[in-house]
Amino acid sequence: MTPFDREAVRSFRFVRCRFDAGTGVAELVYAFDDGPELIETITVPGAPFALDGARAHAAEQALRLLHLIAGVSYYKAAVPGDIRIDSYAIDAGTARMLEGIYLNGLGEFAYRNGLDLHGKIRFPATKPPPAKAGSGGNAVRPRPGGTHPHPSPALEGEGGEAGTPGGATLGLRQHALVAIGGGKDSLVSIEALRTAGVEQTVTWIGGSQLIRACAGRTALPTLNIGRQLAPELFEYNRQGAWNGHIPVTAINSAIMVFAAVLLDADQVVFSNERSASYGSLIVSEDGKDTREVNHQWSKGWAFERDFGACIHREVAADLHYYSLLRPLSELAVARQFARSDRYDAYFSSCNRNFHLLGERPVGRWCGVCPKCHFVFLALAPFMPKPRLVAIFGRNLLDDTEQVPGFDALLEYRDHKPFECVGEGRESRAAMATLAQRPEWREDAIVKRFAREILPQLDASELDIAPLLVIDDEHRIPPALWEQLRAHFAA
Repeated sequence: MTPFDREAVRSFRFVRCRFDAGTGVAELVYAFDDGPELIETITVPGAPFALDGARAHAAEQALRLLHLIAGVSYYKAAVPGDIRIDSYAIDAGTARMLEGIYLNGLGEFAYRNGLDLHGKIRFPATKPPPAKAGSGGNAVRPRPGGTHPHPSPALEGEGGEAGTPGGATLGLRQHALVAIGGGKDSLVSIEALRTAGVEQTVTWIGGSQLIRACAGRTALPTLNIGRQLAPELFEYNRQGAWNGHIPVTAINSAIMVFAAVLLDADQVVFSNERSASYGSLIVSEDGKDTREVNHQWSKGWAFERDFGACIHREVAADLHYYSLLRPLSELAVARQFARSDRYDAYFSSCNRNFHLLGERPVGRWCGVCPKCHFVFLALAPFMPKPRLVAIFGRNLLDDTEQVPGFDALLEYRDHKPFECVGEGRESRAAMATLAQRPEWREDAIVKRFAREILPQLDASELDIAPLLVIDDEHRIPPALWEQLRAHFAA
């Protein structure tokens, strides 16, 4: 392999993407300059897939969006100023959305690596070329032996632009693909949809056995989608490529939208609460400037709003992408989860259990990472103490070595951790609530909070009740939200 030099790279290329409906395998191909092709594969169970007419065009459009969004994993290795799309074209609206995903989704990556990506990321926006056979290297291959009474060029071999307009109504069946990550949030969504009588398939990407066990506990149909990154990327990392956090929720969202078109499902459901829209406030060394860096930007409202609108415009008018928990805060989600102990022995929000090259399931909770700290703190006001301690195996709030971790959650002498945790005001309200309860107030960290931190806070901002109020900013289908609003408010 030619040595990888990030400084020598001038362009990042989206070479082509292709889906074989007979095998269910999609190929996403990228390259730096004229270097070797980087081929990622996505495998959707259920092949062979019958793709005809408008459905074939929707699959093509969804595949291209996936190709463009998943490219962030590779682009970040060199962050060149020139971006090229070799085998199809996008419009200005899609280009703007992608620039937002790359710029904001790589915000933490840029901060940690001392990079400034503002003004650097530009996707080429041109009008799509006229539909004609053989105009590009992009194709969705039809199911072998399938019938195509009105085939588009992209279904006839190595065709180019499909002839069917984007955003058509496909007549998708009422069925939800629900993302599960093994934590409390997705389980709250799954049970809420069950309450509403929505047919659903619990879906995850990758080979996590922890998520598989949690999905199995739901006793619902499951779907495990495979994703294999180009192996060259790991070699590039060893040779000094830029590396760091990427907007993985954006990638998983695009994968599931593509799967929904193939599997005839009209909903792709995530479980991102409104707290995800708020990042960490980073103060400059001289204390004069503050900027926001959101570790979970692609879980936030801005991404959901823009991506959902793009799906309606480019893929299918009746395919709904939304987060069921968007109207809720992290504390409101914790309150919902605490109502049932069905998943106590199965769920885990500890990120140390999930790694790109395989999980390390020594225990479901490490007890020392920001996710463990926050989930413990968020559940404590709503769950009996013995039950919570049994879930984690110990009382994290009675361990003085955990002080720095909880201080960061409180935004006390530190910024909010770069993790998927709630807002600082939620952590402060939860801790203040525990400081008033006999069963918690003598624990070391709660006691220290009451003694050292609480006197510095505005008491009017420490009430949990306002943080449990339901918000109206969401993309949940109106009929479903009408059913579930009372359920979440109870």
